[in-house]
Amino acid sequence: MATLVNDRIDVRISKEQKELIKFASELKGFKNLSEFVVFCINNEANKIIIENNQILKSIEDKKIFLNALLNPPKPNHKLKQAQLNYLKFIESNGA
Repeated sequence: MATLVNDRIDVRISKEQKELIKFASELKGFKNLSEFVVFCINNEANKIIIENNQILKSIEDKKIFLNALLNPPKPNHKLKQAQLNYLKFIESNGA
């Protein structure tokens, strides 16, 4: 099944970059340079999206995380106690 081409990206690269990419394309057995470039771009885009989604799974997760950074809750008793314990630990170990 042929891929429908309906858009274009123009990129300027050095002759050395083009030769390197062309060589890699030939080693992988692609019919042409464009096919290889599209293949590589798609693979990298998918990796980036998967990596991003592994950290925060949904838009809602991202909103909650961002809200916590921008509007952190006030420290509660347990957090204050943990800080005191940490400071005591540091003092007792000569740090």
